[in-house]
Amino acid sequence: MAAARVLIVDDSGYMRQIIRKYLEPKGFIVVGEAQDGWEAIQLFDKLRPDIVTMDISMKRMGGIEATKQIKAIDPNAKIVMVSALGEARFIKEAIKAGAADFIIKPFVEERLISSLENLIKKEEK
Repeated sequence: MAAARVLIVDDSGYMRQIIRKYLEPKGFIVVGEAQDGWEAIQLFDKLRPDIVTMDISMKRMGGIEATKQIKAIDPNAKIVMVSALGEARFIKEAIKAGAADFIIKPFVEERLISSLENLIKKEEK
């Protein structure tokens, strides 16, 4: 399995650090970090990562709107929502916007890794 390139999007520096800490030892390459949806769109367009981890609730632009705009740039973009907003309506909205998966914070490392690995396996088929 080729090393997947990941863009981490979260308004919390601490959460970005945790996600990076979980991903890098498993062979994922973190190519960038964004602290809001607007920054995520700019970085996605420039870096073209294999996967984006996306928070929902952020200043300037939230994750749902950013997901829609990233999917407009690249309909094949793989976006995994990672949010404390785990209510059904947010999950439905995220999936409708184009998210491939939804992980509720706080999460365990294995849940994040298996979600990203499954996305890569689907692409390799």
